Amino acid sequence: MDTAHYYEVKLNWEADRKGLISSPVLQSNIEVATPPEFPKGIPGIWSPEHLLVAAVNSCLMTTFLAIAENSKFEFISFTSNATGKLEKVDGKYMISEIALSPVLTIKNNAEKEKALKLLEKSEAACLISNSVKSTIVFNATINIQNS
Repeated sequence: MDTAHYYEVKLNWEADRKGLISSPVLQSNIEVATPPEFPKGIPGIWSPEHLLVAAVNSCLMTTFLAIAENSKFEFISFTSNATGKLEKVDGKYMISEIALSPVLTIKNNAEKEKALKLLEKSEAACLISNSVKSTIVFNATINIQNS
C-alpha cells in the first residue's frame, strides 16, 4: 500500500447512552453503547471497548489469511478469542492489554512450526495492533486434525 486510505464511519446518537455506527460503504450498522460497567451503561450492546478488541482480533485474522495465501499455506480452520483489559493507568481509563488466542487447525504435524511462524508474523504485521498503544499478548494454538 503506497497511498493513504480512508475509512469513513458515522455515529448518530439515539438515546440515553446509545448510538448507531454506519458507513456509506457498508450495508450493516452497529448499535453501540456505554458498557454496563460504567454509570448508565447498557448491557447486551457492543461498546467502544468491545469494538477495539474486535478490531485487533479481526485484523489478526485478515492479516493471517493474506500471509497464509501468499505463503500457499493450507489450513483447516482458524478461530481466535480476544480479551481486552480495561484499567486505570495514570488516572485515565484505557485498554492496557489485549490477549489474542488464535487456534489454527492444520492437517499434519510436520507443518506445525511453519504454522506458528505464520501466526507470529501475522500478529507482528497487523496494522491495527501496530496502531494502538495497548500491549498485545499473543497465545497461539495449533491443532492437528488426523484424517
